[in-house]
Amino acid sequence: MRVLAFLMGLVIMADIMAAPNSEIEAALDAMGGNVKQRLLDRFDRAGVAYPPRRVQLIALKESRRLELWVFQENGWQFIHDYAIFAASGGPGPKLREGDKQVPEGFYSIVELNPNSHFHLSMKLNYPNGFDWLQARKEGRISPGSNIFIHGSAWSAGCLALGDRYIEELFYLIADVGIEQSAVLIAPYDFRALEATPMVTEPQWLSELYAYLKLRLDQFPLADKVLQCAYGCREEAHVHRTTILP
Repeated sequence: MRVLAFLMGLVIMADIMAAPNSEIEAALDAMGGNVKQRLLDRFDRAGVAYPPRRVQLIALKESRRLELWVFQENGWQFIHDYAIFAASGGPGPKLREGDKQVPEGFYSIVELNPNSHFHLSMKLNYPNGFDWLQARKEGRISPGSNIFIHGSAWSAGCLALGDRYIEELFYLIADVGIEQSAVLIAPYDFRALEATPMVTEPQWLSELYAYLKLRLDQFPLADKVLQCAYGCREEAHVHRTTILP
């Protein structure tokens, strides 16, 4: 009886552990083939094979842009430039719970949520090790948490991409795997500007921005501009003038 109970416990645990993946699979199925076809079309226009090996998202707060880059055998390739519909706060890092600032740094995606109140969402590992280190040095015991990239067209401290765009990125990252995906969030595009803080506090910003600039230098701005067809800029203009709150 003990062996049977143990085996039944293993089955139940397996079901519990499989539930999130099954929910994600169900969400992908519910999207249908249209979302994947949109992705395949974007990759085809960029001349990049699908699926990629790795995914890098670059969010630029000032311009409200989110760039999609992927890694293949020949290096990082630019795929698309998405509009960010809403992002509260301004330049500068997130420091505490409730400040409504979007974080700045280099983050992992730790969870895909198919049951989000914002259609779909991807949770970031904010605060990461660097965020916690600075918070402890400054005596900040609650630097905030629960930072997402999600659907909808409004947000407080997160990045809202609208339902159509989040479907594409959710599908892509579910396909590639969260372990092979990362997010860089910067206040400005340091490929076009010096990595000098536009705000003077906190003092460690210069260190963070220098690091983000080094990361951004892996994704050449000139190549992105050349590869980004007029259509993606036109699409962004339409969304920014008709949908942004």
